[in-house]
Amino acid sequence: MSIWTRIADALAALRKGEGLAAVFEQFRTPPERSVAFTIAVIALGAKMAKADGLVTRDEVAAFREVFTIAPEDEAQAAKLFNLARQDVAGFEDYAARVAKMFGDDRAPLCDLMEGLFHIAMADGEYHEAEDEFLQRVAEILGFDDRRFRTIRAQFVPDAERDPYDVLGVSPDMPIDDIRKVWRDAVRESHPDRLMARGLPEEAIKLAEARLIAVNTAWDQINGKAA
Repeated sequence: MSIWTRIADALAALRKGEGLAAVFEQFRTPPERSVAFTIAVIALGAKMAKADGLVTRDEVAAFREVFTIAPEDEAQAAKLFNLARQDVAGFEDYAARVAKMFGDDRAPLCDLMEGLFHIAMADGEYHEAEDEFLQRVAEILGFDDRRFRTIRAQFVPDAERDPYDVLGVSPDMPIDDIRKVWRDAVRESHPDRLMARGLPEEAIKLAEARLIAVNTAWDQINGKAA
């Protein structure tokens, strides 16, 4: 059974007056978390699109880059997106439910933030409303300001980029220790690791920007040490 079939079943089971947030309660544990991740990215992405007042073709294309949507599933994807946009529940409620679902498992929440940044940058611009939206989502998910800036630097070209922040290390760490952190970060971006965290296969592309960022950061730090 595909992800979209499970989503369609969950949407069909909603009682009159229930919002999409109720669906999250059905997908608390693996392997269903892959469904929850898909719903979370699309639901929060829809709320973010509403925040800046315009859904562009580029944003729709960005969803297609993250999720491979077959022609027969497009109607369900559109229904999910529109339901999220029209739901009376605010994005803060969505974010809080996602945070509760994953608890202390920070990695999927980081994947979620990266997916939202990917969608935000789809039109080539990073709007003030999107920044405010993403900062608030990050806060609800439990990310501090440094971690938020690190993720933003991976996607926003003119964002401040400190290579030490990107890797989460300090300048006074021995280079061998920094090298180990870099290797661990590369290993954590491997598709097998991401799928083990419950990401749907379609969303593995989200790791590409992270991998580029950590490799660039390592090259910069290692270049200074040479």
